[in-house]
Amino acid sequence: MYPEDLKYSKEHEWVRMNGNIAEVGVTVFARESLGDVVYVDLPEAGADIGQFAKFGEIESVKAVSDLFSPVGGKIVEVNPEASDRPEVVNEEPHGSGWLIRVELSDMAQLDELMDAATYEATLE
Repeated sequence: MYPEDLKYSKEHEWVRMNGNIAEVGVTVFARESLGDVVYVDLPEAGADIGQFAKFGEIESVKAVSDLFSPVGGKIVEVNPEASDRPEVVNEEPHGSGWLIRVELSDMAQLDELMDAATYEATLE
C-alpha cells in the first residue's frame, strides 16, 4: 500500500526524492483518517521551511489538520492542482496529489524518516 521509493514521517507525510528536490504529500493513512479533502492551504514558492515545521493546513469534511514538512529547505514549487482541485489528494495521495517540492538544505535529513515497512509497522 505504501510505495517503497518514498520516505515517511510520523506525522503521515511522505517524501519522494528527485536529485536534491523532495516532493512532499500526505499518506493514504492520513487521507483515510481525514476523510474527503475539501481544501488545502499551501505556502508560496520561495519560502524557507525547517524540517518538521508546519507548512500549511488540510481540511476535510471531518476536520482541519496541520501539514508538517518532513524535510527542510526552500520551497521551490507548490502543486496548483492541490489548491484548485483538492480532491486530487483523495484520488492520488502518493502521486499527482503531492503538495510541495522542497530543495533540501541537507540530505542527512532523510535519515530522520522511515522506510515503507517501518512506517506501516507504526500503523498497526
